[in-house]
Amino acid sequence: MAKSASTKPYLVRAIYEWCVAEQFTPLLLIKVDQNTLAPKAFIKDGKILLNLSPESIKDLQMGDEVITFTARFNGKPENLYLPILAVEGIYAKENGEGLFFEAKEDKEIDSKVTNPLPNKPKLTLVKS
Repeated sequence: MAKSASTKPYLVRAIYEWCVAEQFTPLLLIKVDQNTLAPKAFIKDGKILLNLSPESIKDLQMGDEVITFTARFNGKPENLYLPILAVEGIYAKENGEGLFFEAKEDKEIDSKVTNPLPNKPKLTLVKS
């Protein structure tokens, strides 16, 4: 059986669209690594929390591999490059509802393993 594409980019886009439709503020939690381009001054404990509201950013592109956009930090425009693998969560600021992803979800799974029913879900629905 061929390896299927990750559901993660689709779920991230869906929660983003839901937040915008409900007029909530979409927040994106990113684990920063060498493949992430984000302003260093706003990184805390190896993570950055970003406001993705349409009023706060421009040129948003949410692809299957990467999220890119431009945002202002202390009045200075910055281009951000965020691999989908770095996304740890996306949720509404107003009520905390959204999705969080386990870090191990993004690791490559040996192609010989064919367990269709994992012991634990890869995603956790968060409600406050």
